[in-house]
Amino acid sequence: PRHWEWLATQPGGASATLRRLIEQARKASEPADNKRRRHESAYQFMHEVAGDLPEYETCLRALFADDEAAFNAAMEGWPQDIRRYAATLAFGKQESKK
Repeated sequence: PRHWEWLATQPGGASATLRRLIEQARKASEPADNKRRRHESAYQFMHEVAGDLPEYETCLRALFADDEAAFNAAMEGWPQDIRRYAATLAFGKQESKK
């Protein structure tokens, strides 16, 4: 009840206030949501394509720890096109050139 009472006192009423609160929450969580989606996409790709490659599990641990350096290091022995695409999916950029 106290929530409804507070909502009733807000400018624009409950509906407008709820829309504003949802928009604020969505914007606040956007970076974390984007990272989660990137990591999930990379995981799905790696699961299908790279599951038998060396250091696959190490690479997954680095992915979900958000450790880009360890992620790239774990993929060192993988084919270049797979490394590049996985890095792009996971971190939104190309694998660092050597």
